Amino acid sequence: MSKHYQLTASISLVALTFLCLLWEGWLAPLRPGGSWMILKAVFLLIPLFGILRGKRYTYKWLSLFIQFYLMEGLLRATSDHGLSQWLAAGETVLATILFVSLILYIRSTRLPQEEKAAQ
Repeated sequence: MSKHYQLTASISLVALTFLCLLWEGWLAPLRPGGSWMILKAVFLLIPLFGILRGKRYTYKWLSLFIQFYLMEGLLRATSDHGLSQWLAAGETVLATILFVSLILYIRSTRLPQEEKAAQ
């Protein structure tokens, strides 16, 4: 089952990266011609190879980091208008899918000694 969660996390991370890149670069940037907010897509590239390789530590810290994207998506989905509002809703959905798949992957790859310590 962990391979399914890894695939879901990988796809949603790549989709979220492209969404942020297109959103802040061309579709609905904060300023005409683009803005520095495009750098939020670059930060999603840092964990990409760890997620693709199934490195558990990357899944753990990304589950904390991705909450900033979820928060931004919720904030802009309720405050922006037009296309930006729809893109923010998409960011919220993708960040939620990514967060859930990260947590499920971490739980499915738990080692036996970690289970004993948790009890």
